[in-house]
Amino acid sequence: MKDVTIYSTQTCHFCHMAKEFFKEKNIAYTEHDVGTDVEQRKIMMDKSGQMGVPVIQIGDELVVGFNKPVITKLLGI
Repeated sequence: MKDVTIYSTQTCHFCHMAKEFFKEKNIAYTEHDVGTDVEQRKIMMDKSGQMGVPVIQIGDELVVGFNKPVITKLLGI
C-alpha cells in the first residue's frame, strides 16, 4: 500500500469527503491541518504550488482536490 498524506483544513468540505472516502475504503492516511500548522502549509505549497485544499499525496503522486477517479486509480482500488 502506498503512503497517503492529506493536507487539509477543518472547514474544507472536500477534505471531509476525501477523509470519509479513505475511512470507507480502510485506507490509512496521515493528515496535516494546514489551517493551523504553518510549517506543513509551506511544505504543501512547495510540493503543489497550491494554496487550496485538499492536496493529497499518494506515494510520489499529488492530487489537488478530491478527484475520486484519480485517487481510486492511484490507490489501485
